[in-house]
Amino acid sequence: MTGNKMWGGRFATGPDAVMDAINVSIDTDKRMAAHDLQGSRAHCAMLMATGIISAKDGEAILEGLTRVEAEISHGTFPYRREFEDIHLNVEARLKELIGDVAGRLHTARSRNDQVATDFKLYVREACDAIQAALKTLQKALVGQAERHAGALMPGFTHLQTAQPVTFGHYMLAYVEMFARDAARFADARARLNECPLGAAALAGTSFAIDRRMTAKALGFDAPARNSLDAVSDRDFALETLSAASIAAMHLSRLAEELVVWSSAEFAFIRLPDQWTTGSSIMPQKRNPDAAELVRAKTGRITGALVSLLMVMKALPLAYSKDMQEDKPPTFEAIDALLISLAAMTGMVDTLAIDAARLEEAAGRAYSTATDLADWLVQTLGLPFRDAHHVTGRIVKLAEEQGIALEVMPLADMHLVEPRITADIYSRLGAAQSVASRVSEGGTSPSRVLEQIAYWRKRLA
Repeated sequence: MTGNKMWGGRFATGPDAVMDAINVSIDTDKRMAAHDLQGSRAHCAMLMATGIISAKDGEAILEGLTRVEAEISHGTFPYRREFEDIHLNVEARLKELIGDVAGRLHTARSRNDQVATDFKLYVREACDAIQAALKTLQKALVGQAERHAGALMPGFTHLQTAQPVTFGHYMLAYVEMFARDAARFADARARLNECPLGAAALAGTSFAIDRRMTAKALGFDAPARNSLDAVSDRDFALETLSAASIAAMHLSRLAEELVVWSSAEFAFIRLPDQWTTGSSIMPQKRNPDAAELVRAKTGRITGALVSLLMVMKALPLAYSKDMQEDKPPTFEAIDALLISLAAMTGMVDTLAIDAARLEEAAGRAYSTATDLADWLVQTLGLPFRDAHHVTGRIVKLAEEQGIALEVMPLADMHLVEPRITADIYSRLGAAQSVASRVSEGGTSPSRVLEQIAYWRKRLA
């Protein structure tokens, strides 16, 4: 046997078995079959329109590609490792179906610009799917926010009770995060939307092709301007993986809170049976496995970004076979992100809160101490740093007595600051604290409802 039938003319022997094993990528890149056919159709139509191939040959090729597509969709396409990748598999099968005329399809085209085009089409489609999934998750978060716009809960810093907020406000914080994620994917999609097809191996082609025709047919904004860059660029995958890593990190933060909040120690929320699992030995357990797995998949997704950065970091222009390793991490990361988004949407949409427990927790740990300090500034005119010091002394006294601020006798407060009046008690409850946070973007129910209305309109 000589080399591969599609490129082996120069070779006297075939590849070593290990070389064959490391070189073959069909098991991975066959998921780009539809994109390869899409690019081939556009290229064939352009070759016909420019007269580079005859209409008769072009029609035969297009008819053959339709037959290949049918085989792929019906699961009967004969994927063969001897043809290395999806591009050569399609071309080889096309030749079997329509004869030697199939060889004209590769006129003015290289696998270098072909794979770059296919991969861009795949990543562009993934960006669209991820944006849609993010939007669905945002809608679920907004739904929870609307149902619980005024439900009190503790807000945290350092995972220590900080100030009271509302559950609706908390949910909307994640809506904002995922909106930035969606914008990053949209930005990556816009920047990738230049067509590599026609760059050929690296230098362009001597054939009088119409690159704008193929770019338009494939939904690209324009042809890539530099043939060297067109075939060696994988920034579009790196940007998408970067956006995916940030989105996964946001999912992981929310997943962590679902794990913590659903524990017996917090018991703020309850995840339904369909998003939890049991234990093989402890019959009482309800484990938040879906949230934990979402949290864990962040490692895969971020690892994919690092993996591709390492592949690309020292490659001279233009194409190198190293770049075959671009697809496994990208495919894995996209799969992991999409299933994580679906799982998180399901959990958010169906979780139930324990409103009474959340409200009780909202008032713990002197969470309205800042409201006391603000009152001292607004009513008594103290500089905030002095008010902070006075409040700290009052909190210490309440802590020693084992009582909450809102029930502390006024006489005891006077031991620290004699000018405090009974009006202070109108500020020391969690509900009053939340209601007072009326600054734009604040947690007061009125502001939360404004934010909900904004997101309902934007996500419609």
